[in-house]
Amino acid sequence: MTEMLGTITLAISAIAAISLLVGGIGVMNIMLVSITERTREIGTRKALGASENVIRFQFIVESVVICLIGGMLGILAGIGLGTLGANLLGYASKPSLVVCLFAVAFSMTIGVFFGYYPASKAAKMDPIEALRYE
Repeated sequence: MTEMLGTITLAISAIAAISLLVGGIGVMNIMLVSITERTREIGTRKALGASENVIRFQFIVESVVICLIGGMLGILAGIGLGTLGANLLGYASKPSLVVCLFAVAFSMTIGVFFGYYPASKAAKMDPIEALRYE
C-alpha cells in the first residue's frame, strides 16, 4: 500500500511540475507580447531618464501580479472542486491556510522566475529604437 501511494504521489508531482512549467512559459509569453505592444512607452520612459532597474522592476511586478491572480483562481477552484468531491464521497473537507499561502507564494515565485527574462529584455531596449518602433 505504501509503495502504491508513493507511486501515485510521484505521478501527481510530475503532473504538477509539468503544469507549473507550462504555466510559467505562458506567463513569459504574455509578458513578451506586453513588452512588444508597449515598446514606445518603454522608449519614452527611458528617454525621460528611467533606469534599467526601474523598468525591470515594473515588468517583474506585472508578472508577479499575473501569477498571483492565477494562483488565487487556482486555489478557489481547488477548494471548490475539493469540497464538492469530498461532499459527494461523504467526507468533510477543510483546506489548510498554510498550504494555500504556500501555493500563492510559490505562484509568485514562478512569476519572478519566468518574468525576469522579458523584464530584462525591456530594460535593455535602446530608447531611440524603441521610440521609432511602429
